[in-house]
This record gives sequence, C-alpha cells and structure tokens, in this order.
Amino acid sequence: MKRSLLLLVSVFMLLLSVTPVLHAQEEETITLTVLNYFDLTSPNASREIEEVWNEFERRHPNIKVIREDLFNEPFHHKTEAYAAAGTLPDIVYMWPGGRSTTLHTKKLVKDLTPFIDEVRDQFSEAALQPQAGGYLAMIPTTITASHAMYVNKGLLDELGLKIPETYEELVAMVPILKEKGLDVVLMGAQDDWVIQSCLFSMIVGRLVGDAKMDEIIAGKAKFTDPEFVGALEFYKRLYDDGVLSRKIMNITYGEVNGLFAAGMAPFLIDGDWKTGNFLTDPETGEALIPVDKQPNFVITVFPAIPGEIVHKSSSTVAGVGYGMNANIPAGSAKEKAAWELLKWLNSKEVQTLRLETAGTTPSRVDVTSDNLEPLVRERLAFYGKIEVGTYVLDNVLAGDVYGPLNVGLQEIGLGLATPMEVAERVQAAFDEWFAAQQQ
Repeated sequence: MKRSLLLLVSVFMLLLSVTPVLHAQEEETITLTVLNYFDLTSPNASREIEEVWNEFERRHPNIKVIREDLFNEPFHHKTEAYAAAGTLPDIVYMWPGGRSTTLHTKKLVKDLTPFIDEVRDQFSEAALQPQAGGYLAMIPTTITASHAMYVNKGLLDELGLKIPETYEELVAMVPILKEKGLDVVLMGAQDDWVIQSCLFSMIVGRLVGDAKMDEIIAGKAKFTDPEFVGALEFYKRLYDDGVLSRKIMNITYGEVNGLFAAGMAPFLIDGDWKTGNFLTDPETGEALIPVDKQPNFVITVFPAIPGEIVHKSSSTVAGVGYGMNANIPAGSAKEKAAWELLKWLNSKEVQTLRLETAGTTPSRVDVTSDNLEPLVRERLAFYGKIEVGTYVLDNVLAGDVYGPLNVGLQEIGLGLATPMEVAERVQAAFDEWFAAQQQ
C-alpha cells in the first residue's frame, strides 16, 4: 500500500514536471504572414503550393504560414498600402529595387547580411550584392532578364523567313507577315510597365548606355539630351515601320500568351520569366506550347539597332526574392521562424522546382536538373546570347520618374505624344523628385 502510494506520488510529480513543457511547446507555435506575388492561373501553380508552401509546414509543424497571393498591379498596390499603414506582413515578396523601392529606402525590411553567413557559400556572390537601400534586403532567387524576344521559328520556316540579325531585316518581314494576316511582334502591354521594362529598357541600354544613365540619375545630364530622346524616337519608329501595332495596348498580360502560342505572330517581347506560361501544367498534362512543339521556338535578344553603342544586350537585374519585416524583434522566436522560411524559399529544393517549372536562372550554385522541358533549356541557353546586361529602368529610377515614362511610352505608341514631349515630362518629374531628395 505504501509502495503504491509512493508510485502514485511519483507519477503525479512527473506529470507536474511535464505539463509546463507541453504548454511551452504549444506556445512555441509561430504564425507568419506572407505577401506573395503569385499567378494562381499559371501552369504548375498547384505544384508550387504543394511542394513549396505545404511542404514547409510539414517540415516545420510549429510554424503556421498565412499567405496572401496577389499578382501584377494588385500586388504592388497592396504592398504600398501595407507600407504606408505600417502593417507589412512578416515576409514579403520583393524586387531588388524598382517597384520595391519603398521597402528598401525606408528600411521596412531587415538587412539579411547577418543571417546569410551560414549559407553564403551556397549562392552566387553576384546575387548577394547590396540593393536599392544599400543593404541586402532580400536574397534574389534568380538572375532575371526583363527583355527577351521569343521566336516561333517553325512559323518563320513555313514562311521562308529567318530570325533577323538586324533591325532592317526585321522591318523587311513586315509586308510579308501583314499579307498573311499576322502581327509582327506581340506584347501584352495593357499594363503600362510592360513596354518600359521588357522593351524600352533594352533600347535605352543599346542607344544610351548605363554610363549616360548614371549621369542622368545623378542630375548631371538630362532625359532631354539627344541620346535619351533618340531612344524614344527609335521606339516611335517601331510603330511607324509596322513592327509594333497600337493594338498591343489592348492586349492583357495574360491574353498574349495564347495569341503567341497560337501563331498569331512570329515574335513576342516579354521578360524571360514568360517562359513559365508556356510549359506543361502537371494537373492537366496540357501546355500552351506542347513539349513536342517547343523545339520550334527560340529565345533570343532583339536584333541590332541602327546607331547602337552596346551590342547583343538585354536589360538584366538580380531577380526577385523575399524580405523580412524589420519590426520583427531581433532574437525572437518569430525572427528565427521567419529566417527558416526564407532559407526554405531559397533552398536547393525550391530553386530546383523553379528551374524545372519556369527555367529560372538559379542564384544558388548547386542547382541542376535532368527534368527540363525544351523551352526551359532554351531559356537557360538564352543567357549565353546576352553579351552585355544593362539597366532595367524601373529598377534604377524612382516610381515618381518611371511612372510618367511608362504612360508616355503608351502615348507615343498611340500617337498622343511626341518623343520630346515625353522626355520633357519625365525630366520635369525627375527634377521634382531630385529636389525632394536634397532636402
């Protein structure tokens, strides 16, 4: 009896000692909010949700992720709204500059330099350079070319045409393609950022050059100087020569995918990321460009432009990534959980998935795969065709400056403004922005 009583007391004491531990474990469950840039209609969307986000929670049962998925302009508007209200989520998808300038310059996200030391050797050093705020606000998941020219080589072959090496050769195709009822170059330019980022940035790189742009950004030269106006005049010439049609401003960014895949034009200009929209959807087994047709497509750069000072270039930038809210307390359990999520989003597993599903150029040095569709391999080979990477304008200019430029480019295409009028408007916007920075 005495022994039984002692045993009961021992069990009771053991339970008392375990209970606080159990409560502590329950309290250690961390909730992370995430603002994610994600096209839920894209091929492999379900695979990303399952293999990236659901897999993270399976590996970290004590971390709950609440994700808000937005795409295109709604994402950017929501980011700015969160930033203005001081309610930024714990983890936010962001760019190294440009559309994410507010997050960088106002230091709304943490400097990840102290965190990265444990995994720095796993990444290309070029991907880990300071960003728009002068520090490492996020780890780029890729290196990105905002300009790529997609070519339906099969269609050109049927018409007895070759991929043009010069602008003059491209212009010579215009009457042939028009006679067949085809457009020359497609763009999904209803959103005004598309022309600036995917086409005009490349033109400026070729005709103006980064050195001159550095002078303009420093206030030592002007957008109204002959070089920049000349870039705008060449852009206008694309419409005058019939290479571009005004109707691209009525084509949505998603709609253009099907038009190009259906052979409505032999050329599409977009970012290299557009590749992912043509690949096989694992749920349906269907692709806008089927695997057996993909070898008929080529990804290259725009042909040589008259008077260019830079050759075979594309506008390039360190890719997107995820940042951590600066208000998360240093050394806290939430900070540790947030870093675990950031590491996972930049892991070999996740970057391999993105390589396989979109052909993104990994920022890690240890990512390879044998499971790549022909268009993914073509996207990787595309980087060997770029001899020079030049600025993406909305990455190096403030929103107050590239905003009027974006609108002006559409107005030039629609015949509503001249190149000089747009240059003057952009310079006025720059002067106002530059003056505010000096105060």
